[in-house]
Amino acid sequence: MQNNGRMKLRDIKKIIQLYYKADLSCRVIAKALNKPKSTISDYINRFNRSGLTIEELETKTADEIYSLLFPSDSNKPKKRVYKIMPDFNAIDLELKKRYVTRELLWEEYKALYPDNHYGYTRFCNLYKEWKKRVTVSMRIEHKAGEKMFLDFSGLKWHIIDKDTGELKEVDVFVAALGASGYTYAEAVQDQSKPSVISCTINAMQFFAGVSNILVPDNLKSAVTKADKYDPDINETFEDMAAHYGAVVIPARPYRAKDKAKVELSVKLVQRWILARLRYLQFFSLAELNQAIFDLLEYFNKRIIRQYGKSRYDLYTELDKPALKPLPDRRYIYREFKFAKVNIDYHIELKGCFYSVPYQLAGVRVSVVYTASSVEIFHNNKRVALHVRLYRKGAYSTKEEHMASAHRIYAKWTPSRLINWGSTFGINTKELISTILQSKPHPEMGFRSCMAILNAAKHYDNIKAIELTSKKMLELRCYKVAHFKDILKNKTWQDDQKTNTLLPKSHENLRGHSYYY
Repeated sequence: MQNNGRMKLRDIKKIIQLYYKADLSCRVIAKALNKPKSTISDYINRFNRSGLTIEELETKTADEIYSLLFPSDSNKPKKRVYKIMPDFNAIDLELKKRYVTRELLWEEYKALYPDNHYGYTRFCNLYKEWKKRVTVSMRIEHKAGEKMFLDFSGLKWHIIDKDTGELKEVDVFVAALGASGYTYAEAVQDQSKPSVISCTINAMQFFAGVSNILVPDNLKSAVTKADKYDPDINETFEDMAAHYGAVVIPARPYRAKDKAKVELSVKLVQRWILARLRYLQFFSLAELNQAIFDLLEYFNKRIIRQYGKSRYDLYTELDKPALKPLPDRRYIYREFKFAKVNIDYHIELKGCFYSVPYQLAGVRVSVVYTASSVEIFHNNKRVALHVRLYRKGAYSTKEEHMASAHRIYAKWTPSRLINWGSTFGINTKELISTILQSKPHPEMGFRSCMAILNAAKHYDNIKAIELTSKKMLELRCYKVAHFKDILKNKTWQDDQKTNTLLPKSHENLRGHSYYY
């Protein structure tokens, strides 16, 4: 007869005989027969409740013994409970939502199928097995609105110069949201810092929101120093992220899985967008980007077989409600640098000079500059604000930054100093004019000129002043110390002695006409 999945009668008899006749424990019997101890104990208890004796085991039929050991279901066929498999596609999408856990989804699954559901452990194991069968890029779970991935396509594109016909390579920027894979793409001139930041902002505007985390690849424009544990983020890129309320966590070097979502998007952009443009010619970035944007809409609305939904559908369902709103004002591109204040209380930036309070001379300050302004900070406090200059050597000096003793120079002009020098003679006038012209900006020579003229004012011998100026011009030495040294030591007289020793004409002197 069918034993309905029960132990064979021969084994049942052996268990009872070993227990009662050999006086062995359930543990020893289980070890000897290679059966679970709980099974051995269960059969002993059933035998005790059945009222059978050891002798009756030999005289009764198998059906009678099974009916006494299993009185309730000995004649019933064993029913197999078929468990309903969870919908792992739907579960995977739900797990992308914030605060949704596997345990919560299992409880909902259990409530939906109370009589034929899997236990929690089996449920989790089945989900893990399902995840192994999907693509590698889908194995990392991304919460809705949590991350935006940034990268450049390794495949460069090109535009044609209208004037020369030359092909110019351009880069293709790609951004993707973590949960939905909703993708943005844009062609840019290069991978410079302004280009990367502009593309990132354009992507956030395309997504109509801001994710909590920006995950760039290790681009020099975004990551100053790549490191597995403690990377250095570019200050301008981090400043942009802070403006939009996001933090920057770069992908680890040589860890493609950290940015698998955007790696997949880059590959798909190349396959579904760039490949379709391979026979077309573009003469500007605007034309190329218009073609990319047209195909981008088609790409984002293609149905993903795995989910039965498009990236746009997943975006509206998952990411869009979770993204933070964009700020009212678009980020204004800013650069950062450190500078040391010169002795004339100006700092140098891109060949131009900007003043700070004179007390900060020699101090290291931080500079934040945009296309239109220059801000200077000391100890996190702004000490100066200037309009951005672009002419090399240009100065922006504010009167309030000058010491009271220095403000008198603001009333002087180059012409006034040159006129003062002309009162001593033609050489002194030329010396003052040369000093002013030798400086990047005339004001830088004001102090030197005034020191020379003040020293000359207190010297009675005007001829000595003129000869000293002449000697300085010949030696091309324009420092105040040189003027005072020549005047004090009377080395200007050397020229006079040389002139008296050499006659103006002599039979051995050929003169300049000889050479013409």
